[in-house]
Amino acid sequence: MFLIVLLVVLAGIVFYFIGIYNGLIRGRLNFENALAQIDVQLTRRCDLIPNLVEVAKGYMKHERETLEAVIAARERSLGGIAGAKAHPGDPAAMRELASAEGQLNQSLGRLLAVSEAYPDLKANQNMMQLTEELTSTENKVAFARQAYNDAVMGYNVLREVFPNYIVANMCNFGQAYVLEIEAPEKRDAPKISF
Repeated sequence: MFLIVLLVVLAGIVFYFIGIYNGLIRGRLNFENALAQIDVQLTRRCDLIPNLVEVAKGYMKHERETLEAVIAARERSLGGIAGAKAHPGDPAAMRELASAEGQLNQSLGRLLAVSEAYPDLKANQNMMQLTEELTSTENKVAFARQAYNDAVMGYNVLREVFPNYIVANMCNFGQAYVLEIEAPEKRDAPKISF
């Protein structure tokens, strides 16, 4: 009788730990899926950039440096996306992606700011449409990044609570890292003068 009770208790403990392991797997898959959604939007944005540059190139013959900076930032962004896909949640991959996206945002901002000096370019239908698509994609990126960061937070909480912590360490479930894209203009407090 004692042996049967002992086997039932051991089976219960084993099934409990299997449940914890499966929960950690679900958490990891959730944040990896959320990163895939970011990848879709960032890739879409990178696909729009060559068209934007081509439209601008016809009008901005003297702004070659700005156009080349946008193309270089796009290439770095694609590399950051590939690195993040290869190592989801890895702190180095997330920092590289965030840095590449920050640089791309700055380059695109400069391109759009310089395009303001070219009224014909601003009025160009293709430029207006591409700018609108880019803005829409930026909003989708922000939503996808929030979903990813929420999934990472949920996973990290799941792996840190007791007894999940024990299973996570035994099975090498490492901490995942959020994606924070630096936007200097959002960090500065607005200056108001009367």
